[in-house]
Amino acid sequence: MRVSLADQASGGATPSLAIALGANLPSRVGGPIATLIAVRPLLEARVRQWGRSQAEGPAAFHWSPLFETEPVGGPPGQPAYINAVVRVNGLAEGQTPASAETLLEQLQALEHHFGRERQARWAPRSLDLDLLWWGDLTCYTPQLQLPHPLWRERDFVLAPLAALEGLAPEPGWAAVPLAGRPGWPEQLPANGLTRTTEPPGRPEPHPD
Repeated sequence: MRVSLADQASGGATPSLAIALGANLPSRVGGPIATLIAVRPLLEARVRQWGRSQAEGPAAFHWSPLFETEPVGGPPGQPAYINAVVRVNGLAEGQTPASAETLLEQLQALEHHFGRERQARWAPRSLDLDLLWWGDLTCYTPQLQLPHPLWRERDFVLAPLAALEGLAPEPGWAAVPLAGRPGWPEQLPANGLTRTTEPPGRPEPHPD
């Protein structure tokens, strides 16, 4: 499974760009789900604008369903995250570290717009936008590493990527697929859903 997911990055005839989205704190528009729904069209618009010089043709956006996931690292007792991934095809030209860093700046501007405060590593946040890969571009600068060095190790990335291939999360992945809703219609087939209502604000405490 993990190898086939890696093929999404640079395999096939059309290399893709992928961005992971996540939130576990309220923003100016409401809770994490409301935040991801609100940022979705803004993110598309910024990527399209940035990608005008990289586009082979019209950029095609492929959105995963939403997932509820457990926090990884950071302070204990964090709320659950809401996560998704968008894969963009049609941006195969001009793959340079400088261009990727320009896109990173656009992503960080959106994070700031929704109230992101950069505090401790893996601390709760109102919006997190991570550039996972851009085709086979490799980039190692103080600002950006591509491919993202941890994407193959994170259930909150692997589960949405699997869903883009129509696959449910693997057993043991800490990711719960959510039902579609206005503003975010994507979902797994009904037999792959394990939650169809709004997720709780915080995960249940683990017994000592």
